[in-house]
Formats: sequence, C-alpha cells, structure tokens
Amino acid sequence: MSGSHVVTITPERPDTLESVALIRELDEHLATRYPAASRHGFSVDRLLAQGVAFFLLRLDGLPVGCGGLLLVGHEYGEVKRMWVRPAFRGAGFGRQMLDHLADVARDSGVSMLRLETGIHQHEAIALYEASGFVRIPPFGPYTDDPVSLCYERQLT
Repeated sequence: MSGSHVVTITPERPDTLESVALIRELDEHLATRYPAASRHGFSVDRLLAQGVAFFLLRLDGLPVGCGGLLLVGHEYGEVKRMWVRPAFRGAGFGRQMLDHLADVARDSGVSMLRLETGIHQHEAIALYEASGFVRIPPFGPYTDDPVSLCYERQLT
C-alpha cells in the first residue's frame, strides 16, 4: 500500500472482537483444507492461557491481519495464528508482521523463530521461505504429519 495509508501493529488481547474475527476467518480457511487432526492452531482460550503475545496489523484502523508469538523458554519463539485477510495479501503485511514478531522475540532474548504450517498454504510457505525460514523436522508438540511443514529462522 502506498500513499497516505497508515499501517500499525499493536498488541491486542486475542479475545477482543477484532481478534476473534480474524482467528475465526483463519480457522474457517484451514477447515476447508485440512482434517481436524492436522490443524494445530491455538484457540482463543489457549492463546490467553499460554501467554501468547498477540498483535493486530491495521490499515487505516481496519484490522487486516494478526500474528502471535509463543515464547518457549529462551530456546525459541513460535509464530502462532498468523493471518492476513485475502483481500490485503501481496502488499507486504505478512512480512511486516513476521518482522514485528522477530523483533519481539529478539527483545525477549530469543534468537530463533519456529513455526508450523500446512502444505496447502502456498502463499504462507512462499512468505516464510522468502523471509529466511528453512524447513526442519517436526519440533515441540508436532509429529510427522504428511500435510504439515515445520520451519525455523535464526535471528541476528
């Protein structure tokens, strides 16, 4: 987006109306592509219970994307609930959110980001790989799943 548009990324509780709407859209999108056993996204309650730092990206005040960061000790930060509404893709918002989450991880003393995504998330995979993420074997709670991909990125 160019011109006089204002893009902001701000911390937000995952249980606000705007956050819930974005998470619901993401869940609906994933439900059309993956069986329930292969969908690993945290519920709003779990985001809160696990202390996931959650953020909304807004364009001129309109929420167009979200993303969260789960700190796993000082070992790594896991990207959670990353989503940009389809109408707003291609404008760099996903990269802006990833950069923001990387900054939050660094500020928290973590030097690596990890994530899990699905094989049908072609736009997400392209974004992650273009942002320096490399494929890794399943980590943490993830198991070998034919529709699941895991990635990590060292932060400098």
